[in-house]
Amino acid sequence: MNLLIETLKAVLFGIVEGVTEWLPISSTGHMILLDEFVKLQMSDAFKEMFNVVIQLGAILAVVVLYFPKLWPFKMKAEGEGIEGYLKKETWLLWFKVIAAILPSALIGIPFDDWMDAHLHTPVVVAAMLIIYGAAFIFIERSDRMRAQTDVRDVSAIGFRLAIFIGCFQALSLVPGTSRSGATILGGILLGCSRAAASEFSFFMAIPTMAGASLLKILKFGLGFTGSELLILLVGCATAFVVSIVAIKTFIDYIKRNSFTAFGWYRIVLGALVAVYFLFF
Repeated sequence: MNLLIETLKAVLFGIVEGVTEWLPISSTGHMILLDEFVKLQMSDAFKEMFNVVIQLGAILAVVVLYFPKLWPFKMKAEGEGIEGYLKKETWLLWFKVIAAILPSALIGIPFDDWMDAHLHTPVVVAAMLIIYGAAFIFIERSDRMRAQTDVRDVSAIGFRLAIFIGCFQALSLVPGTSRSGATILGGILLGCSRAAASEFSFFMAIPTMAGASLLKILKFGLGFTGSELLILLVGCATAFVVSIVAIKTFIDYIKRNSFTAFGWYRIVLGALVAVYFLFF
């Protein structure tokens, strides 16, 4: 194994993860397609773990970018008690996020192995890319849906709405759906603005992806070789740097544009995935 070549491959996987994790275009679909052309010379067990744990770098990007909004502590003012150290609005946000990830946790944890064995197929990925791409186009063209947009800031999302958005995230357990795509789509359908739905989706990703990564690491074990650890760290670091740029660019884009372009991109990519894996 040429360690330099494998490290460069890890950089490429990190770039793809950093871009596609936050855009509603399915990071899983892109990683499956990339793996067909750029194969890490590692064990299948390591690659399965790597494709999930690389998300930790992407998570860190969200934490860094939104740290002031996510950090639940502050300096207390004179005369305040111990509760003065707590940012109540931030604690409330975290409780909403935890409530939102429960549906996917209740389904994903017990059925993780089954889904890996039965759903991680090119046909499933291609179908979900196309279906959700069409859904984005339909919703963006529906004046009725846009008229229902009344939640324009993530702080206005209540517990009931958070749980319903979490139910949409559970749909993303099917590969090719896109976790961000499902939650953003759900948020828009439930009355959130594009920006509010996207931001809440980012916050939901932190415990969701951290939990999924921990589960994969526990299954793989901690007996990493030196080369395996290097490849994993390089992938995570690259995903972090690229995610910083991708998130900022994405948020700026959706403030001025619709998701229609992402819908068409998903349809084209889904068709390409289907053609490639069915006929080549």
